[in-house]
Amino acid sequence: MTTNVTEAAVPHPLSNPSFVGYVATQFLGAFNDNLFKQLMLLLAIPTAVAGGVAAAADGGGSDLQGIATVVFGIPFVIFGGVAGYLADRYSKRRVIVFSKAAEIVVMVLGLFAFLAAPTIGFSGLWVVMFLMGMQSAFFGPAKYGILPEMMQSNQLARANGIVLMTTFIAIIFGTALAGPLKDLAGNGEANQLAAAPRLWFASVVCILIAIIGTAVSFLIRPVAAAAPGLSFSREYLVVPKPMRGLLRQDTQLVLALGASCVFWMIAGLTVQSVNSLCISQLKLTNTATSLMVALISIGIAVGGVTAGWLSRSGNGDSGPRILRYGMWGVVVSCAIMSITLPGGQLLVGRWGLPLLLIALGGAAAFFSIPIQVFLQARPPVELKGRMIAVMNQANFFAIVMSGVLYMALDQFVIAMDWPRSTLFAAMALLFLPVAIFYKLEPSGQQTVGDNATLDR
Repeated sequence: MTTNVTEAAVPHPLSNPSFVGYVATQFLGAFNDNLFKQLMLLLAIPTAVAGGVAAAADGGGSDLQGIATVVFGIPFVIFGGVAGYLADRYSKRRVIVFSKAAEIVVMVLGLFAFLAAPTIGFSGLWVVMFLMGMQSAFFGPAKYGILPEMMQSNQLARANGIVLMTTFIAIIFGTALAGPLKDLAGNGEANQLAAAPRLWFASVVCILIAIIGTAVSFLIRPVAAAAPGLSFSREYLVVPKPMRGLLRQDTQLVLALGASCVFWMIAGLTVQSVNSLCISQLKLTNTATSLMVALISIGIAVGGVTAGWLSRSGNGDSGPRILRYGMWGVVVSCAIMSITLPGGQLLVGRWGLPLLLIALGGAAAFFSIPIQVFLQARPPVELKGRMIAVMNQANFFAIVMSGVLYMALDQFVIAMDWPRSTLFAAMALLFLPVAIFYKLEPSGQQTVGDNATLDR
């Protein structure tokens, strides 16, 4: 039975030192990931932007953002099941600390990859991107699965809002900083990789941040292993049998997982498309381009806090209502962004684009918060880590597919000589069926206030 508790009686999540350490750990990790990834994406955008179709045809201007996205996403698909097993078999706090220590090693390798780029090309950077994805794959199930173990059930929605807000503030800082660093190192129009060694100082910053992040992860209080006797099986390389059984029995979980996958495929397309739109069609600098991408995160941060606040209203219908606003907000924002006027300028203009990107981010948060809370709270406690791992596997398979889809759309848009904004029309069409058909049952939102009800 759900117990009504006044908001004043519920401790604020930030009054918990362990949660503060958790937020700081996640913040610093997200900063590092997004600084490095955005630097990689900016390096991966052509040479060819200046050369247009002819450059792309001879291979000198291929947009490699899709490859970067695929390389980063594949480890989540491969290792997601193993990561979920470890998150349930061992203390999630222990997994978090070890994952953060691995981040230091990856960032050191990133330094060498930048320095060696003119000699070995993108190969070293692809390896680092893969290792970044692997580190994040093992970090994810423990990171998200520990929240229900560390917080009261009636704090989950607010805690998720804070985590989302601070995470995307980190994304804003990391993404926005990448552009100025890239411009400072030089555009390298003749050879993008020629600028890579001059980005060594960015790697040094990332190494220092990784060290600090590892230190603050020790503030997270130890929690008991959810399933200490769990034996490893080859099935954890795919979807574990208990999870297959749970998903067969719970249609709402399957539908939520599917909707989440479509969303993350759109999210994966969005960053690549905004980078390409700003640099190729609007002819913006790397700095301005990174700021445009960061604006999406501003919208997500604000939307995340707002969605978390609205979900605490106690109304069982609040989750589905927030979700509907988010889904249609994504569709409408992408549709408007796809319209290009003669001369290559967007319908909304350069000054309207930032507002639209913020709106897109806010709509994304309105969609993701109810889904994330549902997927966290719905499974039994002994399966939460593995549920998060399956969610990560599914979502990152969708992100991998976004890289593949982006490469196909990129070639199609070039062949048809269409503006880059056409990519957003494709995103609106992809997300439209979700907005029309997906419904989150009002009972799903009760998981925020009564975790035990659904655990049974």
